[in-house]
Amino acid sequence: MAAQPIIAHFDIDAFFVSVERLYNPTLNNKPLIVGGHNQRGVVSACSYEARKFGVHSAMPMKTAMRLCPQAIVLQGNGVAYRKYSKWVTSIIAAKAPLFEKASIDEFYIDLTGMDKYFDVYQWILQLRQKIIQETNLPISCGLSSNKMIAKIATDEAKPNGYLFIPFGKEKEFLAPLLVSKIPGVGVKTVQVLNKMSIYTIGELACYDITILENILHKYGKELWLRANGLYCSEITPYREAKSISTENTFEEDTNDMQYLHTEIIRMIEKLAYTLRKEKKTAGCVTIKIRYPNFTTINRQISIPYTYCDDELAKIALSIFKKIYNPKEKIRLLGIRLSNLTDNFLQIQIDLFNNIEKKNKLYKAVDAVKNKFGKQIISKASTGNR
Repeated sequence: MAAQPIIAHFDIDAFFVSVERLYNPTLNNKPLIVGGHNQRGVVSACSYEARKFGVHSAMPMKTAMRLCPQAIVLQGNGVAYRKYSKWVTSIIAAKAPLFEKASIDEFYIDLTGMDKYFDVYQWILQLRQKIIQETNLPISCGLSSNKMIAKIATDEAKPNGYLFIPFGKEKEFLAPLLVSKIPGVGVKTVQVLNKMSIYTIGELACYDITILENILHKYGKELWLRANGLYCSEITPYREAKSISTENTFEEDTNDMQYLHTEIIRMIEKLAYTLRKEKKTAGCVTIKIRYPNFTTINRQISIPYTYCDDELAKIALSIFKKIYNPKEKIRLLGIRLSNLTDNFLQIQIDLFNNIEKKNKLYKAVDAVKNKFGKQIISKASTGNR
């Protein structure tokens, strides 16, 4: 007989906000928004104080600032977020038999069969406490028989709490919750269900599955299974992310070539600095362009592994030139470096590029950036309008 699945879910509360407050405690208890720096950007994360005004992630900054004009807005610190995410990941990896990293701040742990050897609930609480003590980050967790219920339990336990849903109590736990609590159920689906007089998960669980399938097709059966606590998916074993990226939504659509070239170089410098700081190299460069009508083009090219600004910038500009239609203005520009490796100290020496001198130069530049901030030094850029 197969063992009863036991799945835990961990979620760092308001992760970006929590990290920012570790670096600057004066931000504690204040409405805080991390994300877009202009009216055309979007909210990446927000504090619970800002959420009280209706602000939420993925909301346009213009809307967020209208709802909460007193909010403090920060552009974010990707290096710091990755550092703390890796820290939490390493703590979990050292203890968990099998885990999945669902996002930068979210984890699933499979403890199936482990209840024969120890109290899994106490084990989860001890792991949570270890993460809090070592990183000073608030983290919530849920424990149940599958990923979906564990995640919902975590959401109900927030902020900075924990909740255990015993086997056999899943439907009882889910029943009074709104259907919007089901992961993946968006506004449009909620509206459809509400028109059918379905407001809670319990009402959805009792609904005729045939009618649900007629209206929502295959998704109707999936929703019914989720509402009855029967929707299961496997843990995907964690593998370290192999890319870093950055993008910018411009305040005004632009086809100013000098500005666009300068922006590409700025982005490459930012990403290459992160590579060197994390002692990695990149083997692939991707350029992303989005036009005002939201048509989006991505093009990538594999390259010899490097962490050097000039090499990466040359490739990025070459890709950009090949895919950009100069007759069109650009709404968003993005760059991703992928196929990351840890062979930072093992790049083949290229005598023509004089890599040793280049290494010394980058070390000196990075030392200045580390001390005075990443924006203190930037390459000059030339180009024609």
